[in-house]
Amino acid sequence: MKKQLLPLLVAVCAATGTTSLEAKTIAGSDNAEVRGVQALSLRKAMEGYARQYDNLRLVEQKCPRDYRLVQLCLLLDTSNSMDGLINQAKSQLWQIVNELSRMHKRGENIRLEVALYEYGNNNLPATSGYIRQVTPFTENLDLLSEALFSLDTNGGSEYCGHVIGSSLNQLQWNSSREGLKMIFIAGNEPFNQGSIDYDVACRWAAGKDIVVNTIYCGDYREGIGSFWQRGAVLGGGSYFAIDSDRDAGGIPTPYDHDLVLLNSRINSTYVPYGKAGKESIARQSQQDANAAKLSAPVSAARSVSKGSSLYKASEWDLVDAVEEKKITTGQLKKEELPEELRKMNTGQLNGYVQQKKREREEVKAQITELSRKRDAYILQKQKQNAGEQSLGSVILKNLRAQAEAKNFRFK
Repeated sequence: MKKQLLPLLVAVCAATGTTSLEAKTIAGSDNAEVRGVQALSLRKAMEGYARQYDNLRLVEQKCPRDYRLVQLCLLLDTSNSMDGLINQAKSQLWQIVNELSRMHKRGENIRLEVALYEYGNNNLPATSGYIRQVTPFTENLDLLSEALFSLDTNGGSEYCGHVIGSSLNQLQWNSSREGLKMIFIAGNEPFNQGSIDYDVACRWAAGKDIVVNTIYCGDYREGIGSFWQRGAVLGGGSYFAIDSDRDAGGIPTPYDHDLVLLNSRINSTYVPYGKAGKESIARQSQQDANAAKLSAPVSAARSVSKGSSLYKASEWDLVDAVEEKKITTGQLKKEELPEELRKMNTGQLNGYVQQKKREREEVKAQITELSRKRDAYILQKQKQNAGEQSLGSVILKNLRAQAEAKNFRFK
């Protein structure tokens, strides 16, 4: 009888063009045939949504395949009441990066890509579901910081299922099942709002080996009652509740001042080149300033990030580009260099780049040493504030468990 019902279920889905899927699983879902029907039902539901909204259409694109790749997609509610959440994201970005910099797989450093979406903002078009991709997956952490600082809040309708579905179909997700793929969605309205069924979106993510973690800004039980926990269960992730208005300036340490000084020294080792050089070095300086405006601990955390392997600049910095063999000094045109370097011949330029590399390695070693002391100091202070949760703290709490499940390890 079950086998007779399965083709009927597929036929019904196809005939109705249904864009809703009941949360209940089909009886006997451990059966491969039933799982296949469920997957087909999800696909048809997503295809139905794609006919309604452009940002739910699957974008055909070349996706990476890398067992070392960690992808984090942040979906942030930018409606009126979420200023505190955005401030926490700005303040705790570098803390998250620093934890990720300790990860490795098979003895190799990881690669990190982060994407950012905002949703629930009336400044965004209703035809998009009040959703905007702020930045696709990027390794450029300065670009990500710039994107976070560009966010403004404004009252709107928050459609969690829609923004999850959009991120699944628009981003270049890693095709390797050995990589780590995580969505963190944060907000304070019921998870089931909007015409896109969150059940479908979360199950679709889980089927793609993408973990959906939900962060409710408010009371823990209230979040359960408004389906935030259920979204995490369906997406194979974890549910948290945070106080989004909690100060996220960080814990001051005796090492912050010296780390900020080292940040200035490491900046002097960057050699901009090409079309992106001038703009990118200005962006680097601006994000230093943005971090400093938030607090000394945030500025120090950014300095630590810039001393890590995850801070990538090879698209605009000649030192990193030569190190990664993306270019040689002999390939550069004079006009692609800063004015003060244009009179150098290839040999002189190469020597200059190597000197800057040595200087950077020296500064990075000093940053690493101070960072260890700073971490130990913060850990001791955090024990006194156990139980307090913010956007950054719950992401960090979740990272280790979900990363280790994928055989990533921490130094």
